[in-house]
Amino acid sequence: MKKVSAFSMFHAKGKKTKSVLEDVEPSPVVNGDEDRKMSLRRAASTPVSLDDQKKDSATKGKKFLKVLKGGSLRGSIRSAGKRRPSILRDPLNDSPYVANNDGCELTAMKHSMPVASGGSTLSIDSIGSISSRTKKSSPEKTSAGKCKTNSKGQLPKPVITSPVKGVSLPPKPPKQNTQAKQATKRKMSSPEHVEKKKKRMESSHLDSADTSQISGVTALPEADGTEDEEPAARRLPYMYDSGEQAKKTFECLIHPLTTDRFFSELWERKPLLVKRHIPHYNDGWFTTSELDRILREENIQFGVNLDVTTFEKGVRETHNIAGRAYAPVVWDYYQNGCSVRLLNPQSYSRNVWKLLAILQEYFGCCVGANVYLTPPGTQGFAPHYDDIEAFILQLEGKKHWRLYSPRNKSEVLPRLSSFNLKEEDVGEPILDVLLEAGDMLYFPRGTIHQGRTTDDEHSLHITVSSYQKNTWGDLMEKLMPQALQMAIEDNVEFRKGLPREYLSYMGVANSDKESPERKDFLKKMEQLMMSMFKYAPVDASCDQMGKKAIHDALPPLLSEEEKACSIHGTGERWDKGQQRVVCTVELDPDTHIKIIRRGVIRLVTEEDQVRIYHCLENSRVYHGNEPQFIEILAEAAPAVEYLIHAYPEYISIDSLPLDNLQDRIDIARDLYERGLLITGDPLEPLYEESEGEQS
Repeated sequence: MKKVSAFSMFHAKGKKTKSVLEDVEPSPVVNGDEDRKMSLRRAASTPVSLDDQKKDSATKGKKFLKVLKGGSLRGSIRSAGKRRPSILRDPLNDSPYVANNDGCELTAMKHSMPVASGGSTLSIDSIGSISSRTKKSSPEKTSAGKCKTNSKGQLPKPVITSPVKGVSLPPKPPKQNTQAKQATKRKMSSPEHVEKKKKRMESSHLDSADTSQISGVTALPEADGTEDEEPAARRLPYMYDSGEQAKKTFECLIHPLTTDRFFSELWERKPLLVKRHIPHYNDGWFTTSELDRILREENIQFGVNLDVTTFEKGVRETHNIAGRAYAPVVWDYYQNGCSVRLLNPQSYSRNVWKLLAILQEYFGCCVGANVYLTPPGTQGFAPHYDDIEAFILQLEGKKHWRLYSPRNKSEVLPRLSSFNLKEEDVGEPILDVLLEAGDMLYFPRGTIHQGRTTDDEHSLHITVSSYQKNTWGDLMEKLMPQALQMAIEDNVEFRKGLPREYLSYMGVANSDKESPERKDFLKKMEQLMMSMFKYAPVDASCDQMGKKAIHDALPPLLSEEEKACSIHGTGERWDKGQQRVVCTVELDPDTHIKIIRRGVIRLVTEEDQVRIYHCLENSRVYHGNEPQFIEILAEAAPAVEYLIHAYPEYISIDSLPLDNLQDRIDIARDLYERGLLITGDPLEPLYEESEGEQS
């Protein structure tokens, strides 16, 4: 049976339907009045104070890099004679990833939603802790891909296990018999190309910066030269299914808690504390040394990319100056008690970029991050709550956290962050805990929080944030105006005039009066509201939310294999020696393709056009580029829809649900040349004969 697409109906209607939904993007708000314009990419969370890192008994002899000494002190925060030792790690002497088998503790906070009729406060009380001890022996690898330690008690550097064994690769689709073939054929049997392909397969590897933190990788098997050989990209363990990889990443983020339990019991309800007793569990995402490198190599601006703050005697202050944040100046602030907040680490850190790019596929919306470095015995931010779901990953040192319940119903899952709060406004803490390296703390939007470092150690943590303005209310804001417009156009009841004397019995002054006319008026309003729902363009509104998510998203971080099987790493190039263009490649009807990542595109109908919005060309700076899209004919939309639904399967170009072969090749070529498709095998350059051979 021929596949019927919704877009074929869209085309048949003669482009009658017109979406005029506006993609309104209110400015995100975060903690503090001076931070009200900060975006989600600059995750809003309580800054963590940092202490000097403890010297491990096993590494007593290692030397720490010297922090910059001397230099002018900022007058407003000068502390006479107060100097702090270096907390920069020595990359040559850092200890290995050794796991402590003391166990892992989970603590959840019970969130009581009902409010007593006599008051408006929301109560949250503790329900204790759950202990999950790790075994001394090396556990077997489970199908769920849980994170675990080996027989030596070591945690592998990739804290997420390889998804290879948990993913069953589908059989290769049968080749299609096609009457029309490309005029120029590849000479696959050429000794040169066979040798090149063999060398490429033998030397195939993933980018070490990519795989060191995300996934274990198995070696790519060599080709056996048979005709029915499975496409090389289909055998790749890495990013075969980006949705599955995102799921495994989040599982390790909250390990040992299961995702089912997390979302059924904790998500948007209760804080969660995971005490792992594995100091190096979060290693690799970010370090103080990397912050120092970024300050020295990148153009970091005060107030744009970085803040220096203090919170003393109940007063929060921001000490930013104008211009670039040079490393000596920032470290001078730090040594005088200032917390340092890096607002968009994903723009400068490859590992943070990769973590957020993967998690955004799991959450289906923008995922951002901030990094906080705080000296010992200090606090950088006042108590406050945020408008994001916060995951605190403690990277170095310790931090003392205190969490408080929302003060009233309106502060439960708020859409905006609070201003700075006072100690007397927040009440008693519902969680008072010391977060150590390797631990994780989650709390929902609206949870009041503050953190302070201990006197003997600095703190470095990263806040991963999500779900800012990603609520039912935000969807309704896009849906209701369009539903009302369509109802007015289609239903005469919405166009009838109001009762002649309705102002005499409606309004605030008449709200306490009871009259038949008032009851009839309210009943009519209820009927109109109910009838308006059938005009609600729910799918179109969800597409607008998806379009916004695509614009908010980070671009995907591609592996070397993904580049080799896409336009990002293959195709025409200029050969300096031959002084001509070489490596011409073409797509054939039997070329197998798929979308490069599951969440990279969104198919939308708007302004009488079919558009493919994508995040492939997004900037690593939040909204650094305008929304990127491709306009296609409505007749070609079923092919894109087919590719979306087929993911992660590879399909042949000839199997796309379009009537004409050339149309199938054209849409595949258009998407491939925009970098949105990946092929089952690297495309081989067309065989090019020399002038002598031609003669």
